[in-house]
Amino acid sequence: MSDKIRTALFGGTFNPFHNGHLAIARSVIRQGLADELWLLVTPCNPWKEGRRLLDNDLRLEMVSQAVSGIPGVSASDYEFSLPVPSYTANTLRHIKSDYPDREFILTIGADNWVEFDRWRDWQYILDNFKVIVYPRTGCSIGQLPDGVTLLDCPLVDTSSTEIVARIREGLPIDTLVPASVARTISELGLYR
Repeated sequence: MSDKIRTALFGGTFNPFHNGHLAIARSVIRQGLADELWLLVTPCNPWKEGRRLLDNDLRLEMVSQAVSGIPGVSASDYEFSLPVPSYTANTLRHIKSDYPDREFILTIGADNWVEFDRWRDWQYILDNFKVIVYPRTGCSIGQLPDGVTLLDCPLVDTSSTEIVARIREGLPIDTLVPASVARTISELGLYR
């Protein structure tokens, strides 16, 4: 048994952070799959290049506010200092070296898992890190290899893209995002 801190890494642009993200983070901790979970706010996802994102620090602040008070869950700006775009394998190499007291566990969606073999250095990731896969509507993932765990988590059928579209149409988002995120979006007139 390792005495290292088990740290789940859940990366994303979080543009904006929503209740689906929150449910995943809480489920990982509640089910004891990790001792803590870091929400890695990424400056640029290689699969989403060209997409307009809010300022990195603003997204980080919104995630921080949304998870404040949730034991074991925190927002992280770790990827802000890494080369862009943020390839997961590169992040994992750096973070493993910078935090040798931790065992890192990658947390990804089933939509990413079904295309995992298209990720840069995906075999390195599987050879060196455990992976938690959370369910996504319409994604069948089949048999998982050793070291990969399916998260038992409620399906929150929403996406940041849909939330931004609702904001632009003047529709309410209060049930889709944490209250602090809704407040910041409203007060700053974001995504309009």
